[in-house]
Amino acid sequence: MTIAFACVLFMGLLPYVAAGIAKKGFEAYDNGAPRQWLAKQTGFRARANAAQANLFESLPLFFAAVIIAHIGNAPQLRVDLLALGFVVARIAYLICYVANWSTARSIVWLIGIVCVVTIFFQISI
Repeated sequence: MTIAFACVLFMGLLPYVAAGIAKKGFEAYDNGAPRQWLAKQTGFRARANAAQANLFESLPLFFAAVIIAHIGNAPQLRVDLLALGFVVARIAYLICYVANWSTARSIVWLIGIVCVVTIFFQISI
């Protein structure tokens, strides 16, 4: 398994970490209506839930970039490094979101998207 493929697996699981943070402590948690319960949350729980949604939203482009780079015989080392950069940026994004550091969150979001777009440009034509 390449490092980039391991990053795909890791990123597929990271949104569930955000969900766990949102449900931390399970105060009056309603497993029968979890989305309604989460919709009523405030503070770090609401931010973690929003981060979860954004993490899921970022997956298709990242997954496509890694797969297309692999099919297109892109230099593996570069793809691995860019995939790692994306993962680090998304972990920082989650931390910034939960901590309510909006400017830092925007900066690391941008770093992550630059990593993904750059993966596409590694393909030899």
